[in-house]
Amino acid sequence: QMQLVESGGESVQTGGSLRLTCTASVDISSTQCMGWWRQAPGKQRERVANIYTREGDKYLKDFAKGRFTISQDKNKNTMYLQMNSLKSEDTGTYYCGAETVPSYSGTCRPDTWGQGTQVTVSS
Repeated sequence: QMQLVESGGESVQTGGSLRLTCTASVDISSTQCMGWWRQAPGKQRERVANIYTREGDKYLKDFAKGRFTISQDKNKNTMYLQMNSLKSEDTGTYYCGAETVPSYSGTCRPDTWGQGTQVTVSS
């Protein structure tokens, strides 16, 4: 079974940048898709960005467009989230997820999750 480990979260100032890393224990090309979700205190988990690992197609939520970039390195079984121009509302726990079994839902629905990495943005 695939395991996912996130890293890269830390405290930064408004306008700063971070790169989150998600490393998988198996070949990420075996997944249908992977992505990043986040959860702020008292709020529901929300989708940030997805990548379809075989085709390379990418999807970003509107709040991430122009600021965040999702990418993958298949040789390292790793997915990244580059976050620039960070805002206080980007604060939260960021989770890496992978859909390893096809959900046929039309969206990326993970069945495997990492433990999360904390991002705190403050002025």
